[in-house]
Amino acid sequence: MKKFYGQRAYAQSAGVRNDMEIDGFSIAVCQEIGVELSRHRARSFEEMREWGDDLSGFDLIVALSPASQRMALELTRYYHLDVEYWPILDPTGLGESREAKLAAYRQSRDQIRARMIARFGPPTEPR
Repeated sequence: MKKFYGQRAYAQSAGVRNDMEIDGFSIAVCQEIGVELSRHRARSFEEMREWGDDLSGFDLIVALSPASQRMALELTRYYHLDVEYWPILDPTGLGESREAKLAAYRQSRDQIRARMIARFGPPTEPR
């Protein structure tokens, strides 16, 4: 989001759990398009709340898995914000070789990018 739309919108990344490091393949394929993930840390919805991010301050939650969609719907039933589910390929465990794994991760990355552009329009930040 930040790479494509800058400060136009506040975006926060969260998941159902926070017990996973950012996958090296994700870091590699995002770096190919100028998105830096190596310092990114996974956080849970619960952690967001503990750190003071009030979910009522958001307009939209984009869920990339059925589990995150269920969690988002549960957490937001008392707030007026939209939850959208974007069915994106989960590349973990796909491919035998390094290049095959990278291809799967690129496919997921490109699906997310296409969904962002379809939902929010063309990037407003220079590439």
